[in-house]
Amino acid sequence: MIELAAQNSTFRILVLLVIFAFVAAIALLALAAANRRVALRTQLTKLEAMDTIAITHGESLRSRETATAWAKMAEFVEKAGLNLTDTKSERLTHLLRSAGYTSPSAPRVYTMIRLALIFVLPLGYVLLAFSSPEPPSFLKVYIVGSILALIGLYLPNLYVRAKADRRREEIINGFPDCLDLLLVCVESGLGLEAAMDRVGREMVTSHPLVAQLLSITTLQLRAGSSRDEAFRKMAETSGVDEIRSFCTLIIQSDKLGTSIATTLRVYAAEMRERRQMRAEEKAHRLPVLISIPLVACMLPTMIGTLMLPAAILMIRKIFPLMVGG
Repeated sequence: MIELAAQNSTFRILVLLVIFAFVAAIALLALAAANRRVALRTQLTKLEAMDTIAITHGESLRSRETATAWAKMAEFVEKAGLNLTDTKSERLTHLLRSAGYTSPSAPRVYTMIRLALIFVLPLGYVLLAFSSPEPPSFLKVYIVGSILALIGLYLPNLYVRAKADRRREEIINGFPDCLDLLLVCVESGLGLEAAMDRVGREMVTSHPLVAQLLSITTLQLRAGSSRDEAFRKMAETSGVDEIRSFCTLIIQSDKLGTSIATTLRVYAAEMRERRQMRAEEKAHRLPVLISIPLVACMLPTMIGTLMLPAAILMIRKIFPLMVGG
């Protein structure tokens, strides 16, 4: 085995990786054993102050059941000694909520995935590179590994931002229809809470994101929250300017005592006009977008088709006359 390790570089790399994994596992076990007593003491303290914590932080059985495998993994990593708290936690929490990740452990899971990708992608490339018959040079491994580490650092951010944009676009496109139904329900005699509940149940299939926002707000109103608090939470959760404006209008109408139906009628007309303007904007952008494939694909073909007969005529008749044939 020693002779094989001396002759084969790939075998040496694998042996070093196994040794590294073994040492890392021993270190993690040692840290876990060292922190076990502290964790037990913390649990005893939490059990002694359970009543105070439940009253202060509003802890419930549902919040305990929502802990996923990712949250447990992030908690295990933090117990091992690695802090996953981001320095810009408020901005990160707002971005994750805009993308639909409303769990309290979402920022820690996000940071853990970014850290994992920084090491997993370069390590995977190193394993694939040194398993080939001709291993690459150290400079190539260093450059490609650095690029993959940067990709692993920024890839989760790009994914979350893209998902937030798609979610925002779906909410913007579906909110005018829900607002029209809400106006119909209010004008037919239903209260605002009953109308939101009805529209939320009707629009589950066509616009599930808007239906989810309306249903959550209805549940908060039924649980005893004021309209001001419930609609402010709705605006914060959605992350869409149109819904923020809607929530502001509802809050002002409630405080000033104006008619909810009149407010909804005016805002629904404005939302329909905005949707029509967005459709017209996309329609006006189509000629510019179509010109790119037109110039790149169709124009060379048209030029070739028009010039080919003239080129054949020149080759057959004009060029022989020019050379004296």
